[in-house]
Amino acid sequence: MNQSAPVLTVDGPGGAGKGTISRLVADQLGWYLLDSGALYRLTALAASRHAVALDDEAGLAHVAAHLDVTFQTGGDTPQVLLEGEAVSGAIRTEQMGDAASRVAALPAVRKALLQRQRDFRQAPGLVADGRDMGTVVFQDAPLKIFLTASAEERARRRYSQLREAGVDASLSSLLKDIQARDARDMQREVAPLVPAEDAVELDTTHLTIPEVVDRLTELLANRGLVTVT
Repeated sequence: MNQSAPVLTVDGPGGAGKGTISRLVADQLGWYLLDSGALYRLTALAASRHAVALDDEAGLAHVAAHLDVTFQTGGDTPQVLLEGEAVSGAIRTEQMGDAASRVAALPAVRKALLQRQRDFRQAPGLVADGRDMGTVVFQDAPLKIFLTASAEERARRRYSQLREAGVDASLSSLLKDIQARDARDMQREVAPLVPAEDAVELDTTHLTIPEVVDRLTELLANRGLVTVT
């Protein structure tokens, strides 16, 4: 880990746009990207494939500590490999998202993945997308963002994504799932979903993706972390 490399943390609830925004900013700056949420989804997927129950904290921690994961960032969409197999689609299902939220609430799992996440910090910089990047993993990050959006808007976005992918979905069910996940993430004892004290909060409900990317780039430039030409 290069402790001197700058880090932009992008935290917030699911559906606020963290993944898309973080990827676009990282691509624009030529920085590394950490999708921390994928690590929890990968842990949940690996656990299911190795017959480890979601309430087996010790077993899940062992799985997390020995994840064979590769992030391939080439192309328009980063590819995630688990034990050499492309699993980008498999980890993005609603079922796996719910399982990841449950896994992420376990202290032993979070501890096992903490150093793995910090190892992504390399020059020229890192964009870290997650739920506790600014509060726990990179507390010294020079710029911390907390993206939000209304639960209704986040459900609508997810509904549109699923419909475009040809997947049947219920908007009301998605809204209930998002609200339940928000409550679980905010109320957990370890690393609850809250903005860091020095985070910049940005509501994306009525903003376009390019507007959010421009805002983050502007904030980075204002703090002397990048040069905008």
